[in-house]
Amino acid sequence: MKRTKFKPELSINLSGIKMKNPVMVASGTFAYGEEFAEIIDLGKLGAIVTKTITLKPRLGSSPPRIIETPSGMLNAIGLENKGVEDFIEERLPFLLRFDTPVIVSIGGETIEEYINLSRILNKVKGIAGLEMNISCPNIRYKKEKAKGSFRLFAQDAKATQEVVRRARKVTKLPLIVKLSPDVTDITEIAKVAQNAGADVLSLVNTFLGMAIDIPSRQPKLANITGGLSGPAIKPLALRMVYEVARRVKLPLIGMGGICNFEDALEFFIAGAKAIAIGTANFINPRTTLEIIEGIEGYLKENKIKSIKQLSSIQHR
Repeated sequence: MKRTKFKPELSINLSGIKMKNPVMVASGTFAYGEEFAEIIDLGKLGAIVTKTITLKPRLGSSPPRIIETPSGMLNAIGLENKGVEDFIEERLPFLLRFDTPVIVSIGGETIEEYINLSRILNKVKGIAGLEMNISCPNIRYKKEKAKGSFRLFAQDAKATQEVVRRARKVTKLPLIVKLSPDVTDITEIAKVAQNAGADVLSLVNTFLGMAIDIPSRQPKLANITGGLSGPAIKPLALRMVYEVARRVKLPLIGMGGICNFEDALEFFIAGAKAIAIGTANFINPRTTLEIIEGIEGYLKENKIKSIKQLSSIQHR
């Protein structure tokens, strides 16, 4: 008899989003895929999460908007984009050419903006799911801003509950809620999002940080603060995935400083069902494919039949 070659199962079903493998690209680091398509085969990715789009066009923050930091980077892009109509007409058709689920990231300053975006995109064919970016550190919740506070939706349990609950009513698409690490207890916000109707949780978004230019004694970013990402945040993001995995029943997408397959494996073992690659795309555009290959190689070497078997940490 011929011996069959051992091939581990990498495919997953993320609350209705069928993926050939659990590796996706994080919002804001892959644009709309067109530039990367010249370097990698987009059809090999588990899923593509688009740059966050808003209801109307946004100019974003003033430059400088990106600063390199030790083991990471700060960004304050400010969700620059041309709005949902431009996305549907000009950007989405390209992404739909590939056999890869397209998850559209949406953002807004009011609950109504999220609701309108969810309603509009619910009618568009080909979209696999919505990522509710309620945690971008460069876009604030308008109601709170009026009170003199600068909170994000994801920093406020009531705001999180309301925006997710209302979005759930207007769309049948899987809802992925992206959480902020800048909270006292991320598990509490995670439970609120779950109870409000989220299908998947994505964590973590960037940490709010800043950098100062000593000669001028001024902030390096025009926006003063920005989102910190990259290897510097990996231990923090990993801990949060571990904690949330033990408090909610929803599948998790882990992210934060993943640069190689070993990093990815840590997130799976901590409790993530899928992972997203962000800052590493700027360093090496082929990172995602290398991670997919590395994960498959690890499973083969250790005779592990499925990626689903990796979550093994017991609560101590």
